[in-house]
Amino acid sequence: MATFPPVEYQDASPEVRAVYDDILAVRRVDTINNFWKALARDPETLRRTWERVKSIMAPGSLDPLVKEMIYLAVSVTNGCGYCIGSHTAAARKAGMTPEMFAELMAVTGLANETNRLANGYRVELDARFTAPWQ
Repeated sequence: MATFPPVEYQDASPEVRAVYDDILAVRRVDTINNFWKALARDPETLRRTWERVKSIMAPGSLDPLVKEMIYLAVSVTNGCGYCIGSHTAAARKAGMTPEMFAELMAVTGLANETNRLANGYRVELDARFTAPWQ
């Protein structure tokens, strides 16, 4: 159960509606996700978070599918059920296949395992891995 009731479009302040309208336009969707409706309780957090998501998830050096798959892997690692669901859907929409999903989960699980082993053993980083960018 949500901490607070979601802010529906018809009940939103003009400031929140402006963000909602931008989300609808940029994402080319006809509904606002519950995540945004929850953040709308604090319009500044809603606006700030949307601006960061819009900027970072926009096409860039990484294509949208890669960005969604990274987001999904981090969401799995962090145990965020909402983000796992929403970013699985977004990655599928961007072209992720069931085979890609399975491989992503294998890599994510492996990375979590080896990260914990390296941390547990307090493995010192090899000097060759610290070279600066050229």
